[in-house]
Order: sequence, then structure tokens, then C-alpha cells
Amino acid sequence: MLRRFKKYYQSLNNQREIKWKQKLGNDLNWLLSFDHIREKDSTKHIHRLHPYKGKFIPQLVEYFLDCHTDNLKKQSFFKKGDIVLDPFSGSGTTLIQANELGIHAIGTDISKFNCAITESKLLDYDFDLLFSEVNNLKKEIQNFETKHNIKQFEKKLSSELVEFNKKYFPSPQFKRDVYTKKINENAFGKEKEAEFLKIYNLLIEKYKIKLKQEKNDNFLDKWYIKNTRDEIDFAFSQLKTIQDKKTKKILAIILSRTIRSCRATTHSDLATLKEPQLTAYYCFKHKKICKPLFSIKYWFSRYANDTIARLLEFSKIKTDSHWATISADSRTVDIFKEIEKQSSKFSDVLQKQKIRGIFSSPPYVGQIDYHEQHAYAYNLFGFERKDELEIGPLYKGQGIVARENYAEGVARVLTNARRFMIDNFDIFLVANDKWGLYTRIAKKAGMKIVHQYKRPVLNRTERDKNPYSEIIFHLKRNQ
Repeated sequence: MLRRFKKYYQSLNNQREIKWKQKLGNDLNWLLSFDHIREKDSTKHIHRLHPYKGKFIPQLVEYFLDCHTDNLKKQSFFKKGDIVLDPFSGSGTTLIQANELGIHAIGTDISKFNCAITESKLLDYDFDLLFSEVNNLKKEIQNFETKHNIKQFEKKLSSELVEFNKKYFPSPQFKRDVYTKKINENAFGKEKEAEFLKIYNLLIEKYKIKLKQEKNDNFLDKWYIKNTRDEIDFAFSQLKTIQDKKTKKILAIILSRTIRSCRATTHSDLATLKEPQLTAYYCFKHKKICKPLFSIKYWFSRYANDTIARLLEFSKIKTDSHWATISADSRTVDIFKEIEKQSSKFSDVLQKQKIRGIFSSPPYVGQIDYHEQHAYAYNLFGFERKDELEIGPLYKGQGIVARENYAEGVARVLTNARRFMIDNFDIFLVANDKWGLYTRIAKKAGMKIVHQYKRPVLNRTERDKNPYSEIIFHLKRNQ
């Protein structure tokens, strides 16, 4: 029985590989698809501490940082005690995986909040103190009440929603009917949304719920229902009273993760906001009527518990290797000087060994505004934004000028990094090079591409599920 199941599973995977190669080409490196990796493993321990668009899965980093087998040839690019650099460190995936392997790591990023996410993952915590402060803050938030009859309103609204969805969107029958086209999802969803809105509006009026805030000056004003905003402000005021800096940092990340989930938007638009959603609506993701969030209480408690569990899990495998984050422009930053400011021990190792290589994923041209994706956190915590220094942001588009500026920017990052690296470095850059820029980027930086790994990107979170691939470029010094 087990043998038959294994054979069936292998056959299924082979069919999937054949299908993808038919659409994307036979040069796909299926080994790098990590199709056998479960979702809970691709977001293991602290990798799911905070949402972040555009990050790669940890197994991809591990594959290149650790010894691995490729085309039956044993290769090893990094070893324990080496130093790896990620000049576009984002939420810190490279630094986390390097730490697991006993490799020292440096991450630079123009976004101060990105660096805060990474630091919160790697800091050493007093867990007794953290437990205590988390429980105190959870209790304060749970006890905080505004004068908006929110509890009674939400209880009644939830009750009405359950009955309505049970009647018109029974699971799994409704999903089956949509899939078989027995039901026109758009038309039916729109019809029932209008029907439930009558119930919703009556409850809003009955309980005198204030949806919009008085101001609309910033992100927190626009994207949160009044009661949610009041709770956010209260939680932040309590957070500021915490004395221990490390504990305060991780609690800030928990609060940030919470308020991201509590934005007044549809579930389908959570990753890319469109318009504030202040009413009940038909949800294409969950195939039923959903509602905006009126409170952060549940989500803060859930994320606080999840965060502690993940930190504890990572603490069991964490090594004593050095790490550092630098919030700076990777085109110009003096890494030696910045590390010297942070740690004399790490600085000694860095000066003696220099950086062995890079594993990084530069921004893709015109796809993400990295500061804007965490606008709620910048707004709440008051971090300085440096949007104008982003390389290849969405707001600059994908035109010829944007592509030229992107190529120049990435090349300058690599040129600057060379000052701090050994001569025989290995650089791995994960990119979607649909504009064919990386050969030119390598040349501008005095490097050459010695190998390309084309990998399929599976399990995408976007509604667009079309086959998609990316390239891992292996660069070395151009002799």
C-alpha cells in the first residue's frame, strides 16, 4: 500500500514537472522548485514572524549556502565561519539561514523597518521577561474598551453572518457549484452582498457604530475603522512604557503584524490595497460574505502567542555566529565602518576574513514599493522613509529609463560590495530578468555570469497562478 502511494505521488510530481517544463522550457531546474516542501516548512520558525512581499523561501538560501548536490556534482560555496552579505536583506531570510548553518551574516537595507524585522528575529531574548510583558500587554488590550458598543455589535453581526452564510454559501457545496459553473459567482455574490448590506447597515445604525475616522491625513487615518484605530493607539501607548529594549522591539513587530491584518480591506486585496472596505462584502477568497475588522484584540493575542512559539523554536537551533543589520544605501555604505560601530568582535573577524560572497534577491523592476508595503508601521512608529533611494520601485514603472536606472543601481551595489569581499567571491542573485539586464549589470560591476539556475516558482499567493520562473545568477570576478 505504502509503495503504491509513493509511486502515485512520484507520478503526480513527474506530471507536474512535465507540465511546467512544457510552458517554461526544459531548462527548468526542478530540484529548485522545492515542490516537496510543505507550507509549514517554507515558513518554519521565525520566517513567518511578519508578512513581507517578495521574499524567497529559506530552502533556496540553504541550498546555496550549504553543501549541495547538483547534476551529480558536489559543490560547496560557503562553509561554517564564512561571512555572507545580503545587500537587499529585506526581512532577513539570508541572515536567518546563515545563522542556522553557523555562517556569519551582514544584511543591508534602505528600509529601517525591514532591518527592524530582521533584528527582532535574531535577537537573544529573556523569555521569562518576554512572557510577562506579552501577557501584561494582552491583558491591557483586552480590558481596553471604547464607548462604541463594539462587543454587542460584533456579537450580533457575527451571528447574522453565520446564519446568512450557512443559508446561501454552504461549504463545500457552494465552492463545488462555483467550480462546476453551476453558479455564476460574480452575479450571485453581488446579489447576496447587497442583500446582507441591508442587515449590516441596520446594525451599524442600531449600535451607533462609527466607521470612518474624523481625519484622513495618513495611512492609519484612512485604512482603519474608528474603534480599531483607537485600540491601535492605546496598544502603542502601552508599548512605549516597556523598559527592556529587546522586548519592546519584538512587541512592536507583533503589533505591526496585528495592524497589518486589521486594515479595512477585503481579504483578496490584503497584499495590494485598493480602496478601504468599511462594509460587509462578498469575499472571493473565502467564497462567502465577510466583514471588515472592528478590533485588534483577537489578532494581537494570536500573533503574540505565535511569535513566542516561533522564537522559542528558533532558539533551539540558533548558533553563536555573528550577524548585523545596517540600514543604509547599499550603493555607498562603508560596511567595515558600520560593523565596527556595532561590534568590535565581529569587526575583527570581518577585517581578517572579509566577506566570502553574496546571496540576495534584488528588487524586481517596477513591482513593489518596499516602504509603502509597510506604510502602517512607518506611520505608527515614526520611522524615517527613504522611498527615493529604493532601486526599481513600483512607482517608477518599468519603462526604459526605469530599467536603465535599475541596472545602474544594482551594478553600483555590487561594485561597492566588492570593496569588502575576498577576490575569489561567489555572488548569487535571485531575479526575474525579463528585461535581460543582468549580463549588463555584471559587466558594469566588473563581473561575469558563470552559471544560471532557472527555477519554477510554485505556490504563489497572488490570484494570478500562471506558471512563473526566476533565475539565480551566479557571478564571479571578471578576470
